[in-house]
Amino acid sequence: MVRAPKSVDVKLNLHVLEISGTWEPNDAERRAAWELYVELVTRVSVVPLRADEGLLREALTSLYSLFGTTRDVLRQHGPDVAEPKRNGQYNFGYLAVAMLNFGIRPLLARWHPTLEDWESQRPADRSRRDHEGLCPQSEELRAALADTRRILTAYADLLASACGVPNLLQAVPADS
Repeated sequence: MVRAPKSVDVKLNLHVLEISGTWEPNDAERRAAWELYVELVTRVSVVPLRADEGLLREALTSLYSLFGTTRDVLRQHGPDVAEPKRNGQYNFGYLAVAMLNFGIRPLLARWHPTLEDWESQRPADRSRRDHEGLCPQSEELRAALADTRRILTAYADLLASACGVPNLLQAVPADS
């Protein structure tokens, strides 16, 4: 049986928003945190994407899918995951929505249309991978993905702490 802590410290720097305080998750919040944690640690969102691996489009799509996944988790677990806490403590609902709106949305809002414009210029005889590799902004996008990965890794760490489980990402190299 996992012994989850009664309270966890919250320290997230989402660039436009810094969240700092405490969170005393209830059982519904812990279950929701576990579901979202599993989604985060099994995606490119927290695993480094090296220059010779994958497609930038797939990374953005994976991040975008976290919106649907998070909405599903919030709906499934209901209002118990957003119950008001005493003394301004955080709840799972607030932390999940803040992560979407301030941790992921800025990256997608900037890079989804930029990459889409570049993709629309791909000649028929060039592979998606080769064309993406020629994008003049690919290194800048990779840097933005790495920055978002650092934010999401901190968020995943918070969710693991709330669930009382060890960090499952420790086997993944921090940077490549």
